[in-house]
Amino acid sequence: MTPAVDSQLRTDLRGFRAVQRLAYECAESVAARLRPGVTEREAARMQRDWLRARGVRDWFHLPFAWFGDRTAFTGFRVPLQFFPTSRRLEPGMPFILDMAPIHQGFTADIGYSGCLGLNPVHDRLLLDLEAHRDLILREVRERRPLREIYRDVERLMRHQGHLNRHRAYPFGVIAHKVDRVREGRWSPTVLGFGTHALKGLAGDALHGHRDGWSPLWSPYRFSDHPPQPGLWAVEPHLGFRGTGAKFEELLVVTDSRDPEQSAFWLDDDLPHVRRWAEERTAA
Repeated sequence: MTPAVDSQLRTDLRGFRAVQRLAYECAESVAARLRPGVTEREAARMQRDWLRARGVRDWFHLPFAWFGDRTAFTGFRVPLQFFPTSRRLEPGMPFILDMAPIHQGFTADIGYSGCLGLNPVHDRLLLDLEAHRDLILREVRERRPLREIYRDVERLMRHQGHLNRHRAYPFGVIAHKVDRVREGRWSPTVLGFGTHALKGLAGDALHGHRDGWSPLWSPYRFSDHPPQPGLWAVEPHLGFRGTGAKFEELLVVTDSRDPEQSAFWLDDDLPHVRRWAEERTAA
């Protein structure tokens, strides 16, 4: 349950929660329609079309789709390798759908991991992600420096026997800050990223540089500071022998001294959270 917050923040959180749920609804709808032979480009277009049909006109970034060993970013060296390819989905293949729509000025950035059929390795990765969600929230509430939390997440991954695949993202980020975006008549993109959202992120970077913080949560020195109040799109990404899995969702950080109100996940009614609850019930 979301802790008590002031009225303006409560209003904003409803907007962010609505677009995050819209994005996850899209992911589940597209995942249910995936069949052998569908390409990454087709899966990305399916996400884009589904969201546009529901009023999305702007993006933090356009939808991505990764199949097979590309879910673990195998061999990724340059940013262009993240873009959807002609890789075709096959039975037993893992997949990740990743989208960041902006709707009515509110931003979401989500990652949905699935598999076309049975894959025990993928199932194990999904279950192991729950401990990372718990660790991140606990240590953010402790106001640990972001760089230290990053290292603890990586340490847990190694303990589980997995590789840290968010290291492959630009700057090795596990998360980035998101804000409201002023919608305009035009919504241009540059290399798949919306210019309106990038402008806001750049503004945060300039402001943060002056005040000693960064909107990027990375393993580097510029993230050696406590969590900054705001919303953070967090995406721990596990890899094991060519299979990858992650979740991505919004974490709310406030300046409250009450631990429960100082940080909380925006929404606990999400596919991966429901899956973990079902697994515990079945056990």
